[in-house]
Amino acid sequence: MNIKNVSVIGAGQMGNGIAHVFAQKGFKVTLIDVQEAQLQKAHATIGKNFDRQIAKGALTEEDKRTALDNITTQTDLAIGVKSAELVVEAATENIDLKLKIFKAIDESAPANCILASNTSSISITRIAAVTKRPESVIGMHFMNPVPVMRLVEIINGYATSDEVTDAIVKLSKVLGKTPCVVNDYPGFVANRILMPMINEAITTLFEGVAGVEEIDTVMKLGMAHPMGPLQLADFIGLDTCLSILNVLHDGFGNPKYAPSPLLGNMVMAGKLGAKSGEGFYTYTAGSKDLIVSKSFSR
Repeated sequence: MNIKNVSVIGAGQMGNGIAHVFAQKGFKVTLIDVQEAQLQKAHATIGKNFDRQIAKGALTEEDKRTALDNITTQTDLAIGVKSAELVVEAATENIDLKLKIFKAIDESAPANCILASNTSSISITRIAAVTKRPESVIGMHFMNPVPVMRLVEIINGYATSDEVTDAIVKLSKVLGKTPCVVNDYPGFVANRILMPMINEAITTLFEGVAGVEEIDTVMKLGMAHPMGPLQLADFIGLDTCLSILNVLHDGFGNPKYAPSPLLGNMVMAGKLGAKSGEGFYTYTAGSKDLIVSKSFSR
């Protein structure tokens, strides 16, 4: 399969990162979002991230210009996917939204186009079932921040063809990523292991065993994690963490995956982490720079 034109659906944090890495490697990218303002914001973010790479000596100004020229934006999904050989969906982690998007992609994308989802937990088999090409549907789960993290978790649905899997493995290597192929069960591998750890850290806080900074310090210094689980939860988004835990809990029917009551309360209160400016830590407006950890009581 010769993939040159890629459409990325969703111009949020993950979507703009995915567009960034494809454009940097010379692919023509159409970044799609229903909101023009979000597309403009994403384009600016990609430019700033290229500037960071330039400052580190990883790119030149000419490289940046070439990569940015590889990106076009579109608010109409049908137009945005009509010439794609690969579509990567990177919308919010919501099953109903993803099913709606995949039905629309299936109707408009070329017959030979591979349909990939960046979902971090939702069944690829279920997503594929709403299309007429389940053999061409696959999970392509990038890690955040996409330009920095090397792993791509590739998820085979029940009907995903070997040809499609091989194509996405090869493509991931072209992007400079390390592909890891896994099977389609709730949370796959990354979040099946990560989210229970984050949830246990939240429960440890909820039960008053230790404070935010103490929990994160133990995991950073004692377990050599680059970031503590509570700060990581803030970076992922507490609403996303809650959604993934609900997928695990529903999928396995095991109470060990039940989200901590504290996590549920924080999401209901709109404290979603870095993107809302407040989670387990508070953040400088418009950035992920920590100001201070919060104190919690049971």
